[in-house]
Amino acid sequence: QVQLVESGGGLVQPGGSLRLSCAASGIRLSFYTMAWYRQAPGKQRELVARITSGGTPNYADSVKGRFTISRDNAKNTVNLQMNSLNSDDTAVYYCNAAMAVSNYWGQGTQVTVSS
Repeated sequence: QVQLVESGGGLVQPGGSLRLSCAASGIRLSFYTMAWYRQAPGKQRELVARITSGGTPNYADSVKGRFTISRDNAKNTVNLQMNSLNSDDTAVYYCNAAMAVSNYWGQGTQVTVSS
């Protein structure tokens, strides 16, 4: 059974940082394109950052220069370092693993940016 489990969300003040992690079981993440998506209340889910199996990252314009996606294939995890957070970053963040017709999602972790 495939599971993606996100952790690291929480409440942070504007300008602060958080590090999200996604741990996988049942699949080898090294074969997958990994991504973080987010969904704010009343909005559609949107792509935040993606990293290919070869390690090439790309980012939504709204997070470029502030967020960094990385993968640790040895630990079977993918991380999202989020700096300079602002209220627009408030959302539920989801981990995604995709390869060919396989597509898996985590349950999400809440990130709230508020003073």
